[in-house]
Amino acid sequence: MSTYPLAGRTALITGAESGIGLATARLFVAAGARVHLVGLVAGALDRAAADLGAGATVADVTDPDAVRAAVNAAVDDLGPLDVLFSNAGISGPIAPLVDYPVEDFARVLAVHVLGAFHVLRYGLPAMRDGGSVIINSSVVGLTADPGIAGYATAKHAQVGLMRVAAKECAARRIRVNTIHPGPTDTAFQRAIEQEATGADADTAAAAFDRMIPLARHASVDEIARTVLFLASDDSSFITGATIAVDGGMSA
Repeated sequence: MSTYPLAGRTALITGAESGIGLATARLFVAAGARVHLVGLVAGALDRAAADLGAGATVADVTDPDAVRAAVNAAVDDLGPLDVLFSNAGISGPIAPLVDYPVEDFARVLAVHVLGAFHVLRYGLPAMRDGGSVIINSSVVGLTADPGIAGYATAKHAQVGLMRVAAKECAARRIRVNTIHPGPTDTAFQRAIEQEATGADADTAAAAFDRMIPLARHASVDEIARTVLFLASDDSSFITGATIAVDGGMSA
């Protein structure tokens, strides 16, 4: 991969104010891209944008008008887009399926599935031919565990959306793929682990480490490097793929 594999390219990233989204935005800028950040937490989003010299829009991905406005703002800021990274997400509760709150199930699907749909629905017309779309799914978009009906269903559904988009976009040479991170060292993941185990953060993390063949969490930079690979020409013949970045959990 060249030193500046995204030189001259433009990218819109959702869920960009923290975690994997922010790490990816930093890496994209270092790789020569100009980015537009989209997120819900205005203060954190503003700080990230100022740090990166990037444009930013506060938007809830479940709101089609908000996503359309964010895409329009990105185009006004950057011109046509080369990369979309649909990354916004929530975890939802952990509960047996028969006790899973209906409203929470709907909310988790709305953020992950409807949110990714909105990013594609309004982002694809704003893209140059030959671009790349990456949807951040999860290891549980390839597997599943008890108690996570909302999250696992949403993450599997993103794969179906990706596969439709990959075939529809092929004529424009736009590649569409999902990434499937395993446990990653973020506040988002730590909250999931503590809820799942009822233990303190360190004990919960150690329990999850024991489920990972490589016996550790990923760093956000490791996930971001996979997104960069899929955004760049180094992955020019990869589309419709589910890329596991999970330390072997789905093997």
